[in-house]
Amino acid sequence: MQKPSIPKGTRDFSPEEMAKRNYIFETIKEVYHLYGFRQIETPAMENLSTLMGKYGEEGDKLLFKILNSGDFLSNLEPSDLSEDVSAAKAAAKIAEKGLRYDLTVPFARYVVMHRNEITFPFRRFQIQPVWRADKPQKGRYREFFQCDADIVGSDSLLNEVELLQIIDEVFSRFRIRVLIKLNNRKILSGIAEIMGEGDKITDITVAIDKLDKIGIEKVNEELLAKGISQEAVDTLQPIIGLHGTNDEKIATLKNVLASSATGLKGVEELETILADMQRLSLRNELELDLTLARGLNYYTGAIIEVKALDVQIGSITGGGRYDNLTGIFGLPGVSGVGISFGADRIFDVLNQLDLFPEDYTRGTDILFVNFGEREQAYILPILSELRKNGIRTEIYPDAAKMKKQMTYADNNRIPYVAIVGEDEMAADKIALKDMKSGEQALFTIRQLIDKLITKN
Repeated sequence: MQKPSIPKGTRDFSPEEMAKRNYIFETIKEVYHLYGFRQIETPAMENLSTLMGKYGEEGDKLLFKILNSGDFLSNLEPSDLSEDVSAAKAAAKIAEKGLRYDLTVPFARYVVMHRNEITFPFRRFQIQPVWRADKPQKGRYREFFQCDADIVGSDSLLNEVELLQIIDEVFSRFRIRVLIKLNNRKILSGIAEIMGEGDKITDITVAIDKLDKIGIEKVNEELLAKGISQEAVDTLQPIIGLHGTNDEKIATLKNVLASSATGLKGVEELETILADMQRLSLRNELELDLTLARGLNYYTGAIIEVKALDVQIGSITGGGRYDNLTGIFGLPGVSGVGISFGADRIFDVLNQLDLFPEDYTRGTDILFVNFGEREQAYILPILSELRKNGIRTEIYPDAAKMKKQMTYADNNRIPYVAIVGEDEMAADKIALKDMKSGEQALFTIRQLIDKLITKN
């Protein structure tokens, strides 16, 4: 018999791991609520017509497609599957739906479909899984959760400022030290313009986005392979190697991009955001990084990425401004800006740095030993009373040997075991055993409730 398994790039989560994941979701949710965001959900699957063409060529390849229901092959002609037909065209005949790749494109679709019910600017957050047919590796999964917040219907750069504050607040609550990187797509367009390669903006951004991973030489090789001239590549070198303070970088960019109106507009936007951020007491560093490109085609303004400083792992949060995404779905002129926390990577970082609070993995507070039917009947009302007071309470379901019940408590890290036998029932008391110290004492129900509430 074949052993059961799960698909590569997916994971099971134990009760303890779920407690940790819920800590992440609830922390992020709490901060989103503080800033006035409201929650929505969208389906796991979308029509492929909604998803295709929104993530660039590389993203489209990573979409999980869902086969049509029923006999999906019956309408196919042999020619539809011939060698001359591309995989994408063949797939289009048998798959009309796909699993969502991110939460932003489904959100744009949601805004267009519900525009008459929405009050703009609309601040929404969404915490749901997404799927990518990516090569699984450390910190990269095929199924993972995103925790998005977006504001649509406002061009104000104050929205970017608030999203940067949210990032800073969330990671401060997690006690993860991060570097928040900031760039602007208009600056990247300006760079392409002064390189004389304005029509190759996508090739340029996709290549320089890989700088951290593959290094400057490989980036230059990739640019040359895409047909970008050596002269243009040479022009790019001092820009992507730019260092110094954020103010110094801004000053240099104003000179370098003097001949590009688009580039200067991007510099002006960044300058406004950075000026506002200086008025706030950020606990994490904010750095202007010109190599930050994020390969997604829909960013048009600010681009944001967050790196953990104490763990080697990819980006743990990202986002940016998109001016034309809803236009693809027939609602032009609605600007949006958003961020997405990568919950699974944050989980790994918190685990590696041992930053999960102890009380968050708390399970059952007290287990009642089961001696038989008579004792069980006596205990049932006590269980109800404890639960009414918010105490997580269990009774062992069978009158098994004491050793077995104690082992159950130990294995499930239950801190207290309640013993109610003949003597305890006669005295109307409960014997409470502290599993850590081994100490045992008698309590009334009220005393027991008070003790356990104090402990929690």
